[in-house]
Formats: sequence, structure tokens, C-alpha cells
Amino acid sequence: MKPPTYIHQIYRLKNRMSISLGVSRLILCTIVVVGCLLPLSWVVPASAEKSEPPAAPATLGDPQELETFVDSVINDQMEELHIAGAVVVIVKDGEVLLSKGYGYANIERGIPIDPERTLFKPGSVSKLFTWTAVMQLVEQGKLDLQADVNTYLTDFKIPATFSQPITMQDLMAHTAGFDLSQNQVANTAEEMISLEDYLRQNMPERIHPPGEFYAYSNYGAALAGYIVEQVSGEPYARYIAGHILKPLGMDHSTMEQPLPEALTPDMSQGYSFNASYIPYETWFLLPSPAGALSASGMDMGKFMLAHLQDGQNNGVRILKPETAREMHSQSYSFDPALPGIAHGFFESIINGRRVLCHRGDYPPFVTLLALIPEQGTGLYVGYNSETAS
Repeated sequence: MKPPTYIHQIYRLKNRMSISLGVSRLILCTIVVVGCLLPLSWVVPASAEKSEPPAAPATLGDPQELETFVDSVINDQMEELHIAGAVVVIVKDGEVLLSKGYGYANIERGIPIDPERTLFKPGSVSKLFTWTAVMQLVEQGKLDLQADVNTYLTDFKIPATFSQPITMQDLMAHTAGFDLSQNQVANTAEEMISLEDYLRQNMPERIHPPGEFYAYSNYGAALAGYIVEQVSGEPYARYIAGHILKPLGMDHSTMEQPLPEALTPDMSQGYSFNASYIPYETWFLLPSPAGALSASGMDMGKFMLAHLQDGQNNGVRILKPETAREMHSQSYSFDPALPGIAHGFFESIINGRRVLCHRGDYPPFVTLLALIPEQGTGLYVGYNSETAS
């Protein structure tokens, strides 16, 4: 199946999108798993009510009990929503508690999901890598979150539509005031253009002063990635590889489009469903820092562990402890009493627990990364299929 024409609108309207009811239930189930935060009866799919699923584990200390619970949730959702394949990774206190694939990476060839090797497209979860790169440059004194972004732009400038300049912190909070982004999809590798050309040719209007309104912006995230290029002197994908992926041992992950030849065989096929599974054709995201990552489940586990351990995992550090803690602190909210944005992470308060998360939608892939920093717990879940209408 070719990417449908509405794909061109998905990234323009992302801030208005909602994940389908079934996947929303599964996201709630993941929160149950990482912290046992909600009663199971709130989130069990209707079809599962007939089969008396296992109760949510009281703690995360029993791996078998945890796996049994996750199996029941994922398997019921896959059947109900016609999901071809899924991956779940749960980490806590520096260890991987669960890493498991479900279903198929390629139905036609009978290839199962392998959490260590199978690549999914996490979509906008990729932004967390862009924001991590930004914070690396902040701690080196090369970027200032409060500086006018035009300070770092030489080949083009953001128009001074309002007296207040756009800052990097505005980009991280999606409060720069940009209109919706345009022309974000390339259907073939031949249609790809450079990040600089994309930003120059598709600059949205500034319709609000910065800091006044939240409006999710792929253009803003792409602009931040381009500034990483300008300040570091490295192409964006190469910077992410050299300063985040390789140090953390994320060998089955890349920001490159198209995929490197060595990783191509491990890319999961994506599917839609209409009476049977329909394979998607590959497409590419032009504002790449906003969502171009391809990654295995286990690699995403390594990224979560680094963030949950003050910027390091297995003795390798990607952020200083104080920088990691700053990144997880609230950087924007409409009111100090409300959840907001934590330097690119989205805050939620659920049953008194603070959760930092980010969703990803790269049709047909749907993903979620969620952290509970105070409990050292994280979860990544990904699907390679759209839900049935």
C-alpha cells in the first residue's frame, strides 16, 4: 500500500490528532505496567473482559508475573485491533525487566518481531534525541536556551515578526508561535532534499508571539536539529550517531534516510488493515530531526536507562548529571500548578506520580516512551500497524 494522501496532512495536524480508542487503551495499560498506577478494570479491552485476564502485578519484582500481565494486554489488543506486530521494553533501576516482541515484522515472509534487531519507526519520539543533543551542546556552553535562535543561523533567518525572538526553549516547548508546517513527506529517496533546503523553502508564518500559545511544531524541532548541525559542525544524523547512539551501544538504530544497507533487512514492514493486512510502502520525513529515527526495542531501552540514570548507562555518559536533571525539570507550563513540558518531554501526573513521556506517529507505526524518573522506571512500546476503522 502506498502512503495515502492524508499522510501529508498527518504531520501538519499532529497537535490535533488523537490515537484511536484501542491504542489509547493500550497506552493506559503501559502506565499500569510501569507503575501499577490505574485499576486494571479501567483499561482492559472489552474483548478481554470475557477471559478474566491476570491481575496487574503488585510490584515489578517478579519478571514472570510482569510478563504474564503484559502478554495478556498485548495479545488481546493485537487481536482486537488487528495489529501485526508489537514490541515492549520495560526498564527499572538500571536493568531491563522485560524485552519482548509480539507478532510479525513481516507477515508474508513469516519473520517474527525480535526486540534486539527489529527496527520500528518511533516517529516523534525521535524528538527526544534532538532535545538530548541540544542539552549536550548547552552543557558545553555552545548553546543558550534563552538566546534568539537567529544567533545560530547564518544562511537564513527567522523573520522578526514580533518583538520577542524565538528561543531554543520555545522550540522545545512548541511555543515558538509557528503556523502549521507544510510539505513534510517524500515518497521516494529521489524526492529528499537537505534539511537546510527544507527549512528555507517551507518556513511557516509566525502567527503568535513566542511563549503565548502551545502549537506542536515539526518545523520547530527540525529547526533545532539544524541548529545542532550548525553549532557542532556535523550533519544531524551523524551527530546523533556519534554522540548518542554509538556511545550507548544503540547499534540497531539510525537517523539516516534511507536506511543504511546493513540495517535494511531488519526494518519491520508496516501494515494497514482492511479485511486483511496490507503492506505499506516506505516513505521519508523531510524535517528529519522531528521523526526520522529507526530503532530496535532494546536500543530504546538503552536510551531510557541513560535518561533514568542521570545521563549514563553502563559507565558511558551522554549528559552530565546536572544536565539530565535539568532536562527532566519543567521548562514550560500554562500555570505552575499544571503539568507542562520538561525540555521536550511531556509531563503527566497520574495518581500522584510524575510521568515524562512522548508519543510517536509515523504511519503506520505508533509508539510511546514513558519514564517515571523518581522510580527509575521506563517503558517503550511500539506497533507496526494502523488500527482498524
